[in-house]
Order: sequence, then structure tokens, then C-alpha cells
Amino acid sequence: MAVGADTERARGERVAGRVWTVRLDPCGRPSAGAVKLSCSRPACPDQRFPEGTAAGRKAAVGHVNLHLARVGEGGGPRGEASCACRAADCAWHAPDPGTGRHGEPRSGAGAPRCGGPVVLTVYADRAGRLWRIAETCARCAAATPDCRVLDTAAPPDTAAHAPRTPFAGPQSPDGRTAAFSDQGCAVPAPVPPTPGAGSVPHARTASPARSPRRAKPAGKIAQRVVPHDLQPDTLRRELIELGDAFRAYQRRPEPDLALLAELHDRKARAFALWAEVTGDACLREEAERAEKAAQTTREMNAHRTGVPLGGTNGEPPVARLLTGQQPDHARAVLDHVRTEAPLAEPEAHLAVLMLTLRAARRGTANVTGQDLTGWLRDDAERVLEQLAETGWLHLPTTVPEILASRPEDPTALTIPSLLPDGPRPLTLGKTTRSRISGWAQKTVGDRKIRKKKLPAAARLLALYTAAHTGPDGHLGRPEDEGLSLDQVAAFCALTPEQVTEHADLLVTADWLAQAETADGRLRGGLTERALPLGALL
Repeated sequence: MAVGADTERARGERVAGRVWTVRLDPCGRPSAGAVKLSCSRPACPDQRFPEGTAAGRKAAVGHVNLHLARVGEGGGPRGEASCACRAADCAWHAPDPGTGRHGEPRSGAGAPRCGGPVVLTVYADRAGRLWRIAETCARCAAATPDCRVLDTAAPPDTAAHAPRTPFAGPQSPDGRTAAFSDQGCAVPAPVPPTPGAGSVPHARTASPARSPRRAKPAGKIAQRVVPHDLQPDTLRRELIELGDAFRAYQRRPEPDLALLAELHDRKARAFALWAEVTGDACLREEAERAEKAAQTTREMNAHRTGVPLGGTNGEPPVARLLTGQQPDHARAVLDHVRTEAPLAEPEAHLAVLMLTLRAARRGTANVTGQDLTGWLRDDAERVLEQLAETGWLHLPTTVPEILASRPEDPTALTIPSLLPDGPRPLTLGKTTRSRISGWAQKTVGDRKIRKKKLPAAARLLALYTAAHTGPDGHLGRPEDEGLSLDQVAAFCALTPEQVTEHADLLVTADWLAQAETADGRLRGGLTERALPLGALL
């Protein structure tokens, strides 16, 4: 049979300390800003505040004061109550250094930390999201940061004989009753001791007094924490600044490879010095990786801008359409067309090149009639039929139907030699294939070349010269003095003599700044407007 609270009090038995917990939690979508107020007492329904945290915090403080008023009406904290903090495994405060769980000395000697009279406390976290009213012992109250003591209970042995003064909350200096507020709750006000109850220790603050010496800033770089005592101090500051600089670079909307290369250089120097100071071989390896990363980044920047390593000589950089290894892949496709084209005529070579770029990965090329007539004009029907007769190309339907296909319903042409089930002569990634195909389309469809109505051979020559240029736009490598006239003629399906004629056509179309053929070499250079399409050697 249950024993009533009065009977337990009469027998001097301890009852569980009371706890009320009031919380503010997000409600609904985070962007809406609504909050929900909940109380640990089942009789208190949840409340929602769409207007935001400020309204919810005001209501929470009012709810806490409502519970405090009811506790005061019931006589305040109970002297025979056990410590609610101890029931929570003393999780509300951290034990002092040298003590274990429950605040007991680590050596096992001595009494538990809980002690002193029972007090009524209010705790409010600094974030303004949690409030807790609890009956605890005076020592736990003093050990809990941001905790305010509101009243102290009389000892159990005197409670039955001494009249109990109704609790009215702590008194303000002018004698009026002080209600709880979330303002300044981190520094509790001292409470006068109740007669016979002994003194109540002051509560600890969340931030105990520290040495006025300012702590050194911490930092992190390459998943490594920079030691606060690393010497020399200039190295420690450099590592911290470098970590911040790399993180700031990652937040940039656009890459800056020149800046990234400089950061890698700084990292290599800093990690090399760090390794020398500490003798850590891993730091030396990290420095070497940073050196390689700086060199690779500079090469990428040179390919992208068209400026050779070593400086721009005062000239602005040129943004290239093909970067990295893409120029090498483009030249591999041109060599494949030169050796594998089934027909020795410029129109057939141009069709083979453009269809190969479309079908390089899957063996099928989706084309429309507009694509074919744009490449071959009036020769499209004849060239398709000839390529189909040689077996190099498989047509799913008749040539007139292919030429009538629209962009919304392209025709899939099959190139058997490029199907995935056989040997793959070309290994192009998805992005590389798309970029090279776009580069070729821009070149053969150049506005001035199209306006001059240059033949297929001249457009093939424009492609070949664009694919074999140096950073300054000159044809071929400096040591080669131009391009081999025989290789140029083989790709364009021309004779060496005809190459000179078509090179002059490209000069009139403002594609080549100059062109001359002598000693079996084609010499010249791209014009300034054609430089972005130049694939660097």
C-alpha cells in the first residue's frame, strides 16, 4: 500500500526531489522560424509560436514563473527531499578535478559530494532554449553553472516543530518580490540563509576566472592541427594563415589556378620547415606533394591561358577551348581519320572526322539533316552513299530520309569499327569527346570561313593548323619550323601543291595571319581571332 507524502515526512524518510523542465525547440521548417514550448509536466500542453524565438522565450519565462508561484504556494522546497541532481547522476554539473562520478573523490575516500540543505534552483542555459526548476542539495547547486538559488528549505528535524514561512521567492533590495527573468541568469544573486539551514555556497559561473594572458590562436591545415607551442612563431602563424587561405579559396565562385599554385608553393615551404623543426618524415612527404601540386597547377594554367611557363612577356593570356590533355586527344582523332578514312577525298575525310567525333564512345552518331548539309553542303547525299557502300558506315534508313531528319528526331548512324564490342581505336572520356566535338564544329563552322564558302579541303586545313600550334599561334613546334607538308596533304586529301592554294584561302578568310610552303614544310600562324581555338602542342 502506497505511503502518503505526509506519512513519509513524519517518518523522516526522503522523497524524490522535484524537477520541472521547460524547452524551446524548432517547429516545422527551419526557415519558418517557428518554435514549440514544451514542459516536462504532463499536465502542461505544448505551445507553438509562429512569430519566432523571442515570443517563445518570453512565454517560457512566464511558464517558469507560474511553476515557481505554485511551489511557493505549496511551501517552497522540502527539507526531506533528495537531491534531484544526484538522481540525474550529477550530469547537470562537472565534478571538480580529482573527483569521479557523483562528485566522489577518485581515491574512493570520503563522503559523496552531495550535501547541505535542500534548495530550490532555476537553471537557464545561455542559448535561451532550456530552463529547469529543481530541488537539489546546496553543493550541487553551487557546482552547476548558470544556476540561481531561489529558496532554502529548513532541515527535516526542525521542519515539524518550526512554523514554515510561505515561499515568496527571493527578495529584491527594495523589499519587493523578485520574479525570475532570463536576463543575467548566468550570475546568480546571493540568497540569505534560512535560520538553522546553514550557509548556501555560491553557484559557479560558466566561465571561471582565467589568467589574463591571451591564448594563442589555433589553426588547422591539411587535416593537421597546428600546435600552439610550435616554434618559431612565424612558422605557426604562416601555417594558420595558409589553412585559412585554402579554405577561402574553396569558397571562391571561380577557380584561379595562378593563386592556387602560389598557395601550394607556400605550403611546400612551410611544411618543409615544419618537418625540419619536428623531424617528422610525414611532413616532408606532404611538402613534396605540395611542390608537385604547384607544378601541375601551373601547367594546367598554361594550357588554359595559352601562356607558356615562364611568363606572358606583358601580353594578356588567351583562354583556350581545349585544355589539359584535350589537345593531345584531338590530334589523335585527326591522325585516326588520316589513316582510317575509306575514301581519299576532302568531303569524305570531313564527314569521317565529324561522325567519328560523334560516335567515338558508343559507335553510333546522332545526326540531323542540318548537320550533314552544314558540313558537306550539296555533297552530303553522295558522300553518305559512298561511305555506306564501303562498309565504314551503316545507315538505318535511306539517305533522303536521313537528310530530312529534324533536331527533335535525329538519326542514329552506326560506325562498326567504333562499336564497344570490338577493339577501341579511340579512348575518349565523356567530357573530352564533347569538348573536342564542339571544338571541331566551331572551327569548320567559323563565321568568316562559312561566309567565304570555302571548300571542305580548306576547312580540314583550318582544323589541322588549329590542332598544331604553339602558345603564340605559330604552326608546329619551334624546333620543327612548321608542319610537315606531306602529313597536312594526307589529312586534307590533297596534293602538297594544292595545300598552298588552300592556305592562301585561309589567309583571305583571316584564319591564318601568313602562310608559306617551302622545303616540304608549311609555315605560318593563326590570327588573333583564331587563337582561342588553337590546341597547344
